[in-house]
Amino acid sequence: MMSKVPNGWTSSTVGVHINLISGFPFKSDSYTDNEQDIRLLRGDNIEPLSLRWKGVKKWPLSALDTLKDYSLEQGDIVIAMDRTWVSAGLKVAEVKQRDLPCLLVQRVARLRSKPSLVQSFLKQLFITLNFEQYVKGVQTETAVPHISSQQIKDFPILVPPLPEQIKIAEILSTWDNAINTVQKLLDNSQQQKKALMQQLLTGKKRFAGFEGEWEEKRLGDVCSPQQWPTISSKDLVSNGYSVYGANGFIGYYFEYNHKNETVAVTCRGSTCGEVSLIPEKSYVTGNSMCLDDVNEKRYAYRYLYYFLKNRGFNDVISGSAQPQIVGSAIRKVKVLIPSLPEQQKIATILTTADQEIDNLRAQLNHLKQEKKALMQQLLTGKRRVKIEEAA
Repeated sequence: MMSKVPNGWTSSTVGVHINLISGFPFKSDSYTDNEQDIRLLRGDNIEPLSLRWKGVKKWPLSALDTLKDYSLEQGDIVIAMDRTWVSAGLKVAEVKQRDLPCLLVQRVARLRSKPSLVQSFLKQLFITLNFEQYVKGVQTETAVPHISSQQIKDFPILVPPLPEQIKIAEILSTWDNAINTVQKLLDNSQQQKKALMQQLLTGKKRFAGFEGEWEEKRLGDVCSPQQWPTISSKDLVSNGYSVYGANGFIGYYFEYNHKNETVAVTCRGSTCGEVSLIPEKSYVTGNSMCLDDVNEKRYAYRYLYYFLKNRGFNDVISGSAQPQIVGSAIRKVKVLIPSLPEQQKIATILTTADQEIDNLRAQLNHLKQEKKALMQQLLTGKRRVKIEEAA
């Protein structure tokens, strides 16, 4: 449902203000692996707000002159017409200079604004909650949900005067830059932590003062892996001790099944092998195996958590239709154990890294929510921007 039309704005559909084409049906038997050839932009290459080129298909560069109509430019908006909406968001992105050169493949739409619409304003229109809801409402529900070029063109929009479009786009682009900056910091922190875990938890990197040999133990000698009785949703209470299952926090219960902080491993289902750190005085239920009775004078829970998270459980997961880890298998998992002070040092360093990541993630979520609220105001005219008149 369209918002009330603000003074000076017009109610329209996006098709009136854009040039839209869908891509060329490139034949897969002519794809190349030549590094110098041109990349093909398929729906699979589009992620929410960005393009990814892992596993990209290519086309002979010599054919470029005959395919100029499908050659993308910086600032183009591209939309995957199949599975436009995924759980991560809309498969809509802006083509950047780093993405060029590339050619548009069928079932991908390319949008360029006409003179009545500013291209940077067009981008903001297509990353809104309004467009997401529109896609969910019109996409054809088949084995591969999809939308058509005409359905994209029929998307209803409110169009402010050009100077106001420019100002709105500038404001929202400033927020985009802030979000991208924090996202890069988060990505870097996650990569650094991953590398740090690989070094610290294999003994490749040692801290000064720690020189002793590490012991190899079986997990069953370090703790007592066990599954606790499952709590039904009808048994949950409004307040009490936190209950954790395979998908994290699920509610409250009147008692807890472990006093201290512990480690849990999902032992069945799609998240089988996932390792979680469970806070003190809570209940572990469902398809998770709790690693209880750790001897805290010899082993640190948090070291065990990070070690197992880095190690993984792929080698002990059985079953295909229903992946699972049985108790006898998990008890045989080998763990490397340094001295307790070194365990604690490693755990402290990695905990600090996690805290930095959590802070950046919270900052990123805050910026996204703030921008989302601002978009809702600016793109509907509920909040008007001031246009400075030329001297």
